[in-house]
Amino acid sequence: MQDIKSYLNDELGTRYSPGEISYLTRLILERGLSIPLTDILACKFNHLSDVAVRKVHEIAGRLKQGEPIQYILGETDFFGLTFSVDSSVLIPRPETEELVQWIINTTIDGAVKILDIGTGSGCIAVTLAKKLPMAEVHAWDVSSAALEVARKNAERNGVHLIFSERDVLQDPVPEVKFDIVVSNPPYVTASEKEDMEEHVLKFEPHLALFVPDDDPLLFYRKIADVAGLNLKRGGSLFFEINREKGEQVEVLLRQKGFRSIERLKDISGNDRMVRAVRE
Repeated sequence: MQDIKSYLNDELGTRYSPGEISYLTRLILERGLSIPLTDILACKFNHLSDVAVRKVHEIAGRLKQGEPIQYILGETDFFGLTFSVDSSVLIPRPETEELVQWIINTTIDGAVKILDIGTGSGCIAVTLAKKLPMAEVHAWDVSSAALEVARKNAERNGVHLIFSERDVLQDPVPEVKFDIVVSNPPYVTASEKEDMEEHVLKFEPHLALFVPDDDPLLFYRKIADVAGLNLKRGGSLFFEINREKGEQVEVLLRQKGFRSIERLKDISGNDRMVRAVRE
């Protein structure tokens, strides 16, 4: 254990803080090498096989290049569930957990029909299906690779979703009515790239991140149109938003005929979520 800690401290010390290295060490041992957490905490292992040592070296090398540990291990946690991830999908964020919790908290009748637009890894759709077991959950994405990951995650977490490969910007909208439409669409403008962390720019899918500077509300406008057609009267539209665009999203939704518009801050105090009700 001490040898592994010393090695990872030496290899990763120029890129990561001591706290981050400690966290990464635990993940590498627990998830990368399948050592039980109780054994890790009690230091109940004294020897690693040559194969295990080579794997630690490989993981350390990828971490030094800035690759996220979630992609290296192929999985991450979200809302108490475990999700497979790869470079075709964004790594689920804690802020999105708050969006999911808001939906659950405001859903009185569990027998609802839900649409997740731009499902990515399926973290929103799968979690809602898990926590609202009477719900019928549909998941759309433009990326076939992302949908494969989402299908894997639905199976992994024991839920049934209805998937559709669909480009919300171009494809015709099916005549299906939903009680809830939710989306965490691309909302980072191209000009904000310089403020983003290197590992996000280098490894996470730009298709799921960025919108043009001259049309930052592109996806919100189109998804609001879809919700206007596909939400039942009194149904709710939920968005995760760019923290700088909350007021603009509210104005857009009012223009589209939505009412009872609420904005919610995330745990960091940033505008992050919007809910609106269809007239």
